[in-house]
Amino acid sequence: MRHAALAVLMLGTAHAATLPSRAVLSGECCPGVVWTPDSRALLFLDGPPARGSTGIYQVAATGGAVTRRFSSVAYFSPALKWAVRPGPGEATTLERLADGRRFTLPTYGANVAWTAAETRLAYARSDTTGNFDRRVTRVFVADAFGAPRLVATLPGGSIHGWLDDTTLLLSGKPSAGARDRDLFTLNTRTGARRTLRTALGFRSVTISPGGRQVAYTVAFDSAARNGLWVQGTASGSPRELSTFGSYRWRDAARLLLIPLNAAGGPHTLRQYDVTANAWKTLGDLGDQVRLSDWSVSPDGRLLNYLSARDGNVRVLTLP
Repeated sequence: MRHAALAVLMLGTAHAATLPSRAVLSGECCPGVVWTPDSRALLFLDGPPARGSTGIYQVAATGGAVTRRFSSVAYFSPALKWAVRPGPGEATTLERLADGRRFTLPTYGANVAWTAAETRLAYARSDTTGNFDRRVTRVFVADAFGAPRLVATLPGGSIHGWLDDTTLLLSGKPSAGARDRDLFTLNTRTGARRTLRTALGFRSVTISPGGRQVAYTVAFDSAARNGLWVQGTASGSPRELSTFGSYRWRDAARLLLIPLNAAGGPHTLRQYDVTANAWKTLGDLGDQVRLSDWSVSPDGRLLNYLSARDGNVRVLTLP
C-alpha cells in the first residue's frame, strides 16, 4: 500500500484540479515560442502561407492580434538586446538592437550563452571529426565588442550557462579516455574550478534564475547516480527528487515538473520547493504537452505549452 501511495504522489494524479488555460495561437501554430522579457507576450517564427512574410511574430499572453516584431530572422538574446546571425563560415555577427552597432566572433555557428546583463557571452567550438564522445571542446568568453579568450579545453565538453557575470557552469571529461564527466563551475577571471558532481553524463542541465541552483538528470549510470537531482552551485550535496519528467525553473527556489505518465491522460503539473524540500501538486492541464514544448514566463506567473490535443499554443496562470 505504501508503494502504491508513493506512485500516486509521484505522478500527481490524485485529486488534481484542472488548471484553466486559453489558446493564444491556433491552426497548429506555433512550436518553440519564447517569452518576451516583460512576460507580456510570446515570440515565434512564422511565414507564408499563414503570414505575409517570414519573420519573428508576437502575440500577447492574453491572446489577440498577431503582429510582426522583427522582420529579419536571427537568434535573439533572452533580454532582446542582441541579434545573433551566424554566417556561412566561421564568422557570426552580433548586433546590438539599441543602436545597430555590430561586431563579429569566430563561432562557426555555435550557440551563444549570455550573462544576465548581456554584456558578456560564452561559446564553444568542438572538433568535427573523431569519436564524438572524445572530441575536444574549446570554451571561449568575450565582452561585448571584445576579442574572445580561451578559458577551458574539455574532451566531450558542454556549456550549460552563466551563474553570474564571471562564473560558467560546464561539463566535460578530465581526459579523452576518461569514462566520466565532471559538472563544474569555472570562474572565468581567476580560473578557479569547483566540481559539483561526477557521472557518466548530464542531461537537461537547467540553471535557476540567479544561478544558485541547478537541476540535472543522470541516466545509464549506476543506480546510485541515476535520477533527477537538484544541487546548489556554491555549496551543498546533490538532492535526488525520486521522480522523472520534464522540468523548468519557476524562480530561484521553485522547480516545476510534468511527471512522465505512461498510463496516458492529462499531464499533471507539480512544484518542488528547494528551500522547504517539499512537493506540491498545482493541478492538471486537462491536456498533454506535445514534445515537451512548454516554458515559464520570466516573472514566474504564467506557463505556455503546445497542446497535444489540437497543436495550439495555450497559456495558463500558475497558482
